This record gives sequence, C-alpha cells and structure tokens, in this order.
Amino acid sequence: MSGLTLRKWDSAQHLKTEEDMAQYLEACLQEAGDDAAFIARALGNIARAKGMSQLSRDTGLGRESLYKALSGEGNPSFSTILKVTTALGIRLHAQSAN
Repeated sequence: MSGLTLRKWDSAQHLKTEEDMAQYLEACLQEAGDDAAFIARALGNIARAKGMSQLSRDTGLGRESLYKALSGEGNPSFSTILKVTTALGIRLHAQSAN
C-alpha cells in the first residue's frame, strides 16, 4: 500500500465567484452561533480568495491589519467588518430568527 499524502484544506482555493463567496459566508453565519472569530476567519478566507492587496486598497486598511483582524485571532471592529464586506461586494442582511 502506498503512502497517503494529505494537504491542509484551504477554503479560499474553492471560492471562485462572488456567488460562491456569498453562499460560503451565509453558511458560516448559520453555523457560527455567537462565535465572532468564526465569522472573522470566514471573511479572511473570502478576502484571501479575492486578493488581500486589492482589499487593502479598497478599504484603506493595511494588509497586515486585515490579515490580523480576519485571522480569527484578532477582534475586528464592526466598522472594519462593514468596510470589508462592502469592498468584497457582499451585503449583510437580517431576518427574523423565528
């Protein structure tokens, strides 16, 4: 039997279209519960798929700051989240939980 080679899964490699990105974020929002870091990481994956340099230019935020804020380890402000989602072309929306 030959050796099995495993690679780390990278969601960003599979987010090809804006529709993919929006559906991915929607699924993450449904799964996250109250885990804000989970959502920040999801936005980070989308940002890497789209291009962090372009996102930095579009938001006016530094690349390093974006990497940290969207890593799941940072604690981005809601203002940063809004800038990022706007630059990514994603709209957040609300609906009744009932």
